[in-house]
Amino acid sequence: MLFRQFFDPKLAQYTYLVGCQQTGEALIIDPERDIDRYVEAAESEGLRITAVAETHIHADFLSGAREFAEQYGTKVYLSDEGGQEWASDWARNGSYDATFLKDGDSFKIGGIEVRAVHTPGHTPEHISFVIIDRGGGASTPIGIATGDWVFVGDLGRPDLLEQAAGMHGVQEPSARQLFSSLPRFMELEDYVQVWPAHGAGSTCGKDLGAVPQTTVGYEKLYNASLNAADSGEDDFVDAILAGQPEPQTYFARMKRDNNKGVPLLGQLPMPRRLTIGELNRMVDNDEALFLDTRLDRSGFMARHIPGALYTPMNRAFNTAVGSLVEDETQPIVLIIEESAVEEAVRDLVRIGYDNLAGFATPETLARYFDQGGQVARIPELSITELLERRKDEGATVVDVRFAAEYASAHVPGAISASYTRLPSLAPERLPRDRTLLVHCGSGARAAAASAFLAKEGFDVHFVNGQFDTYVEKGEVEAGAFEGEPEPAGAA
Repeated sequence: MLFRQFFDPKLAQYTYLVGCQQTGEALIIDPERDIDRYVEAAESEGLRITAVAETHIHADFLSGAREFAEQYGTKVYLSDEGGQEWASDWARNGSYDATFLKDGDSFKIGGIEVRAVHTPGHTPEHISFVIIDRGGGASTPIGIATGDWVFVGDLGRPDLLEQAAGMHGVQEPSARQLFSSLPRFMELEDYVQVWPAHGAGSTCGKDLGAVPQTTVGYEKLYNASLNAADSGEDDFVDAILAGQPEPQTYFARMKRDNNKGVPLLGQLPMPRRLTIGELNRMVDNDEALFLDTRLDRSGFMARHIPGALYTPMNRAFNTAVGSLVEDETQPIVLIIEESAVEEAVRDLVRIGYDNLAGFATPETLARYFDQGGQVARIPELSITELLERRKDEGATVVDVRFAAEYASAHVPGAISASYTRLPSLAPERLPRDRTLLVHCGSGARAAAASAFLAKEGFDVHFVNGQFDTYVEKGEVEAGAFEGEPEPAGAA
């Protein structure tokens, strides 16, 4: 048996290739949408991907299952659990070679047996895949692909359908489903390897480990969320729902498209390099949304294209774009180094932004400004200046960290508005007749949020610096923002 793990560091997502070297067949589990890299990896090992399996309908990226089925006629294995609402309609209603699995069903890839285990809680249809290398002489599992059920150090969050997809009243029942599914994990032998769908940095859990895989025995000993079940169902529900980070705005769209049908990609988009003249025209005619990926946040604040969003080309790129760009169909122009264009394109198509109209390098942008191109600026403050300015008449502090961070300590009078949910929070929470002093934990999230709020017409000052510095020097309060939902288990 050949086993290969693929990692997307920006989405903190794992995909798995399981191959039978005797027959040359391979299975891909939970692939992202740009499937060419999996095909190339399989071919380099003398394998052909003949099957795709999905643990559940994903919320944080677009699946590559339909792309495989369309391009290569690949057989797809999907969950038949959870009811009609979780039916993977694209495959059920299409002319695909699709098999829908119930708990206990199995299939083979060459000499490898793959058995489905229904593990609901994160989502009702969620299944995990137990892998047994029969061709290698094994009769017991080598590992289990747990999807968003069991992570390293954590469990999949059961509140995502309510918090991201707007399905009201389902998070507590989902948490109880998760509790009921845990004995399926505990009955596995300690030596069985655990291959999760996500690692540290994903918002599909709250405390995921950075180790890429684990074992059942290790998680039985040290997984805090798993161990919370020892205190009983009610305590487990309170613990698993408390302190979950606010999910990105785009998650609801991913759920919809992965269920109804991910738009076919074919080849990767190839945005062309823009001249200064083309840049001028596009800015003057408001022809596109500009995503500025420069890492220098102060440089962006000092000079950027009016209405541009600040989405630095780092591990938070997908989060910033997916949180702040609600219309995935609008033309997008990247301000980016040419060497990073393909990376950005792959990042964007994985979360459904395909309309890439072009790119301009930072050098082209500088020449555009030097030749009189339109320019916008956002005033920048230090944390020390926030200490002085927070009591100004006409100013309001806006804290764009997660609600749990805000609750632990915040500037007195600050408004909580997590940047991952800012498009929906800003209209209802933030005043338009005051200057907004926008901060986070380090300045990174506040920079993206400040650009978004400026684009939306708010009067914004960006606060750059470590919030810990403010905590050391200034007055702080603790507690949830008024109007914030009560944490699980609150009286």
